[in-house]
Amino acid sequence: MRTLLLINPNTSHEVTGSLQRIVAPHLGPDWQVCAHTAPFGAPYIACQTSYTVGAHAAVAVYRQQVLSGLRPDAVLVACFGDPGVEALRALAPVPIYGLAEASMRRVSQVGRFAVVTGGAEWRPMLARLVRALGDLTAPTDIYTVSLSGADIMRQPQRAAALLADEVARAGAAGAQHVLLGGAGLAGLSPLLRAQVTLPVHDSVALSAEAIAQPPLADRGEVTQDSWLAPLHALRWWPEDSTVTS
Repeated sequence: MRTLLLINPNTSHEVTGSLQRIVAPHLGPDWQVCAHTAPFGAPYIACQTSYTVGAHAAVAVYRQQVLSGLRPDAVLVACFGDPGVEALRALAPVPIYGLAEASMRRVSQVGRFAVVTGGAEWRPMLARLVRALGDLTAPTDIYTVSLSGADIMRQPQRAAALLADEVARAGAAGAQHVLLGGAGLAGLSPLLRAQVTLPVHDSVALSAEAIAQPPLADRGEVTQDSWLAPLHALRWWPEDSTVTS
């Protein structure tokens, strides 16, 4: 049995529960999901400030879990913007996945795609992420609706109508597929597919598939030092002069 540490960098436990329900079936029976919510930050990341705090919170969740004895086989940062992913890759001896990168890489294998998501501030933030990834097959464009991911969770019927309009725009601009990006939009694809003709893909489901297929290679023995040494090298908060195991 493999273990996925799923980190929700938002503080919403509702989002965490939704993520776990969607991820687990796509991983399959050989995986268990250990899902945790950010202990501080925003209920839903929707701007650069909450993104920056969310990156810190994601690393804090990883730190707490490792110091508690968890040794996952992979880590998923379940925010469509991947806050803290690069920092975790520097700390962890196992694969680290970000919701945006993992799902964009996977959908790019089936054709030209566009991203549709919630919150206008995400458009420039995601554009920067795509540029930073470099080798990623870039989306044809990034489309947003005025509702945030949190709003979309609360108003799925209204959100689906707005998102359908953006899907139509993406198709008119040449996209062959649409990636519905964001933790708050997880599970909304079936509702949206009933209103559009373009194939719509769920970023959470695709990320889970990317983790499970093909299966992770056997990582062999990972020493305690591989987990703990990077944590010892950092002073995390003023009251933390050292990190103990």
